[in-house]
Amino acid sequence: MAELLVLEFASPDAKNLYTKVNGTLGVDAATGKGDWPPGIQSHVAALDGSSLIVVEVWDSKAAQEKFMADRLGPALGQAGAPEPARVQWFSLLGEKK
Repeated sequence: MAELLVLEFASPDAKNLYTKVNGTLGVDAATGKGDWPPGIQSHVAALDGSSLIVVEVWDSKAAQEKFMADRLGPALGQAGAPEPARVQWFSLLGEKK
């Protein structure tokens, strides 16, 4: 069963942070094009004041953890991102395909 991940970053420049990280990763969330990682099923992001909220569905936690170690972690570091204020996993009960 797929897993849902919620990440929240508190940053005064949250929108710019999101743009920088996606540029480093080579992904375009607006078009869905780019070098998306294996195992990701969906990705959405939103701003809440000075917080960036990212919600993703993954095939497994292991797939996201590999992406975090190999690509996302370094991209976040390069962009000067703070540690996430929230990291929360949920097991999906069902999916509409």
